[in-house]
Amino acid sequence: MGTTSNKSVAVIGGGITGLTAAWRLHRAGCDVTLFEKSPQVGGAIVTTERDGWLVEGGPNSLQQTTGIAALLGELGLTGQRAMASTAAKKRFIVRGGRLIPVPLSPAGLLVSPLFSLRSRLRVLAELLTRPRVRTTDTSLANFVAAHFGREIVDYGINPFAAGVYAGDPEKLSARYAFPNLWQLERQYGSLLRGFRAQAEERRARGEATGVAPIISFAHGMQTLPRALQAALPDEAVRSGATVTNIIPGQPWKIIWTRDGTVETSEFGAVILALPASGLAQLVFGTLGERTLASLDHQPHPPVSSLFLGFRREQVAHPLDGFGALVPAAERHSLLGVLFSSTLFPGRAPDGHVALTVFAGGSRQPETGRLSTESLVSRVLPDLRTLLGLTGDPVFTHHTFWPKAIPQYNLGHERFLEPLARCENQHPGLFIGGASRDGISLPDCVQSGDALARKAAEFAGGKQS
Repeated sequence: MGTTSNKSVAVIGGGITGLTAAWRLHRAGCDVTLFEKSPQVGGAIVTTERDGWLVEGGPNSLQQTTGIAALLGELGLTGQRAMASTAAKKRFIVRGGRLIPVPLSPAGLLVSPLFSLRSRLRVLAELLTRPRVRTTDTSLANFVAAHFGREIVDYGINPFAAGVYAGDPEKLSARYAFPNLWQLERQYGSLLRGFRAQAEERRARGEATGVAPIISFAHGMQTLPRALQAALPDEAVRSGATVTNIIPGQPWKIIWTRDGTVETSEFGAVILALPASGLAQLVFGTLGERTLASLDHQPHPPVSSLFLGFRREQVAHPLDGFGALVPAAERHSLLGVLFSSTLFPGRAPDGHVALTVFAGGSRQPETGRLSTESLVSRVLPDLRTLLGLTGDPVFTHHTFWPKAIPQYNLGHERFLEPLARCENQHPGLFIGGASRDGISLPDCVQSGDALARKAAEFAGGKQS
């Protein structure tokens, strides 16, 4: 059994939340140990480089928020960034079997063929909406329809929810899945007025008012978790280690296994940065109690990420944008497609282009579970119609996530309550990550920062 100090902290889960928390704790002067079940850290961030192709199995890019920019500077990664190409500025939504650019300004909206004239006028009229305090949650679809009408839901919000959550706006909670929209309605009534007010507030603080830049790295997204791991002491990261029991107290006892050996370590505080399924399996105490077992019911639909490489002459579309999202009403087999080789350099060999297709999610879970061969056969006809493809891909890489993105659906509070209750019952325990604090990479980094701050204060460290 290892020794402990009041400044020792265990971080369970080596995704981006856990890695950020561990690194912050290390900088704060705490003795930190990170436990990760998989052979490598990074969670859903998985990059593969092969034969001149660079494949992202999970997140393909990252919004460079103020917090992310600071983190990259501290890790010395600023010079390794790959900025999204200006050629990827356009985004497309499929309507009537065609890729139609998404309007990026009020003037663009007025002339866009994506929405009918009636819906475009309805958007402008939304500026007159009064503040509203809702007493109950509602679906994202109903929430947006109340502001902009049903067509905006079907051809704007539906594909957007598929692109962000792989989710269904009829099921997603407006309050929890998009809390900023919820608060803007309460404060301003009009979401458009709220966005304008937020931009003015950022301008007054001297911050950038536009959309945060989209970035990756020269060698892909896995650069970030690798850098966080490299910034930790070698002995701080225990990969291939499965935590089986957590025994609360002072000190906390962590029982874990690696290579068939069972060990016990003691800590002054514990951070749980696991996905919902991992939280559900944890045993608290010595009587086999799975305190967070209800988290196993949080929906995580299956998603396939299918990377397809083609010779440039095989694709008729200019691929002059970020990619395309597909509304459910269009009845295609894919949720969307990224123009990966347009978005960042080095994603395809010379004379070739790369597409990343997403399939499955809440809309078509059975499609997400298809084998590689079946999935390629399913989506190629859609890609031929939408992008003018000819022939078969010259390169294929399939990444399957049986439990992909946590869904913040209506009733999401039933998964938040046991987390809060568990923390309240056990001083020195801190829980965060995508199942609770937001699903984007900036959300997870922010969650890791907050967890580290709380644990450092409890364990007697000093947050840097």
